[in-house]
Amino acid sequence: MHVVGMVLHPERDCSGAVGSILEWAARRDIQVLGIDTEIRKLACAAEAVTAEELRKRVDLMVSLGGDGTMLRAMRLADRQAFPVLGVNLGKLGFLAEVDVPDLADALSAIDNHEFTTEPRLAVDAIVAGKAITAFNDVAFVRFPGQKTAAVAVEAAGRPFVSYAADAIVVATPTGSTAYSFSAGGPIVSPGVEALLVTPAAPHSAYNRGIVVAVDDQLTLNILASSGRLAVEADGILAANVAPGDRIELQPRPAAARVVRLGHTTFYERVRRNLRLSDSAEIAVGWA
Repeated sequence: MHVVGMVLHPERDCSGAVGSILEWAARRDIQVLGIDTEIRKLACAAEAVTAEELRKRVDLMVSLGGDGTMLRAMRLADRQAFPVLGVNLGKLGFLAEVDVPDLADALSAIDNHEFTTEPRLAVDAIVAGKAITAFNDVAFVRFPGQKTAAVAVEAAGRPFVSYAADAIVVATPTGSTAYSFSAGGPIVSPGVEALLVTPAAPHSAYNRGIVVAVDDQLTLNILASSGRLAVEADGILAANVAPGDRIELQPRPAAARVVRLGHTTFYERVRRNLRLSDSAEIAVGWA
């Protein structure tokens, strides 16, 4: 490993984590880069570069923050060879692998090739001929005061179901613990290659979500009875759609790779973050 890049949380104090990276890198003669707009506020030795230059030069991307910061880092890693290490700053996340006190040891393990990577699927929503990429979800959300989202779903090239809802969420397995989960969708392992379609606050008779395999073409048609809808990619407004629009959702398996050091499993992280250990448990031996 020769070059490490950093993506910083826009508000949390990243100085301690940045210092750990710089100290570790200095001992190993490794260069550290940061996005110019993010590291200006830190008086540090990292080289300031553009986001585009960062993604072209690094061997490892380190995300310092929460899941939102990790998603930004994954978008930078999209279609690139380098993996992303998530470092937790404060709140527990589903994507981060280590806390700041363990950062130097984690970097050493990665430099010594003592790690694995977990491929993460991305989804491209084709809106008006333009691809909108997300690693968590693409949500089609009604505007306040407007009509509900009325959307017909095609799976494997055939009509399947129509929804009337406040929003229709198309999530990756990574995003199954985010908006889709809050709307009643299932938790899905990142090892599953599929897209989830989940209605939020559905008004239709059929109110269940569906799981669509990556090889089955998924298309949404905005019905005449729908209002205009905002298209949000990973929670960021990306476009608007209107009745008559047709949107293809194209999954891309292994679009980015997340570093795993073998400390916890996906299910352990979910159990911890959702506090499932606090839920009612069946007594051992109870049938």
